[in-house]
Amino acid sequence: MSETPDSPETPETPETAQTPETPDSAERPKRLGVGQPMPKVPQLGQPMPQMPRRKMRIVRGVRRAPQEALRFLRVETTGGILLLIGAALALIVANTPLSHLYEEIRHTYIGIDGVFMLSVQHWAADFLLAFFFLVVGLELKRELVVGELRDIKQAMLPIIAAAGGIIVPAGIALAVAWGEPGAADVWPVPVATDIAFALAILALCAKNLPSSLRIFLLTLAIADDLGAIAMIAALYSKPQVLPLLIFVAVVALWVFLQAKRVRSLWIYIPLGLVAWFALFEADVHATIAGVALGLATRVKRDKGEHESPAVAAEHKIQPFSAGFAVPVFAFFSAGVVLNGESLSAFATDRVALAVVAGLFLGKAIGVTLGAFAAYKFGWGRLAPDLKWPDIAGVAILCGCGFTVSLLITELAFTDLAQQDLVKTGVLAGSAISALVGAAVLSRRSRTVRRVAAQV
Repeated sequence: MSETPDSPETPETPETAQTPETPDSAERPKRLGVGQPMPKVPQLGQPMPQMPRRKMRIVRGVRRAPQEALRFLRVETTGGILLLIGAALALIVANTPLSHLYEEIRHTYIGIDGVFMLSVQHWAADFLLAFFFLVVGLELKRELVVGELRDIKQAMLPIIAAAGGIIVPAGIALAVAWGEPGAADVWPVPVATDIAFALAILALCAKNLPSSLRIFLLTLAIADDLGAIAMIAALYSKPQVLPLLIFVAVVALWVFLQAKRVRSLWIYIPLGLVAWFALFEADVHATIAGVALGLATRVKRDKGEHESPAVAAEHKIQPFSAGFAVPVFAFFSAGVVLNGESLSAFATDRVALAVVAGLFLGKAIGVTLGAFAAYKFGWGRLAPDLKWPDIAGVAILCGCGFTVSLLITELAFTDLAQQDLVKTGVLAGSAISALVGAAVLSRRSRTVRRVAAQV
């Protein structure tokens, strides 16, 4: 057997002897010449030659690649970056000669002809986004049962701040658009905060700020989105009784199976699809099925259990939600035409400008006032390591509406021209909030680092 890098040295024999190497002979593959013996093949029972270490490292790297990709997609900054990339690509494609192809794909219908058909855009908004809301439901259940929301006093501060971040933006949007056609439809658009994008900016710009600020933002954003989901259910749904009863029965069965500690995915996946389809047929926005099933999932570990079903499900679904579902939704929803004519129309459209004002000014004012009122009247408790400039920076950051705001825009406005103008307002308001919020938090982070260095 030929010598390997890790095998012990053996006496040289005619079979193992090698000709001296010239300076470049090590770089050229060896060829069998006439009269040279064939390489020995290991016999049965003999150890196989060891793979060179460099090749072993390459093989290990290839094998680890899927796990590393999933780990990368679970990082908070990743979801926000991919969401931004999806929206940017949509804007680029919609304003190039590829716009006709983009519109053709967006309005292509997929499904079973005569049974169930949806356009690609609606598959992204109704089906793929349900995975995002499922993750939101799982996070909310975890926070309510074993997380920060378990302490009512501490949870009330971000919850009341979220209430202020819903009421004030809606009021400002309604005031700016008052008297215009569509004013009655625009006020729900700026009430939501995009969790993925806001947390991504916070992770990038607030590295020296306390971790309790992240918990504050996460709790606030979840409460914010829960309010937006309730609005979607109340304003844009006309429930049909029989499909709704089927949905309730499926959720009840889900809870029962969780209580009986049934863990088979082959049971839960069909149940989830039935719940989604029943809610769709009930004329209730089907993404709410994700929240309901997330809240119905068990979050406490049993003795000897490595992780609870809620944590395991979130661990598996988060990469798909952040890496595919939300970016695809952003790509098929954010594609608006930006040219001189459309920008001129946007600049003079009070309904679209109402969204910008609601997201940027409304969120900053509403969240800050809500948090301060909760603290001042003793309804909530501010974490000891948090300061009011930290809260103000996060309040501005809450103006990143993106995902849910785009979804509400598509539900609230049926006129496509007005819908595009409002979407432009969502993108503009979210971008301004992101840039200003990032600047405020970065400056605050540098101040904290400088003070810490002087101590």
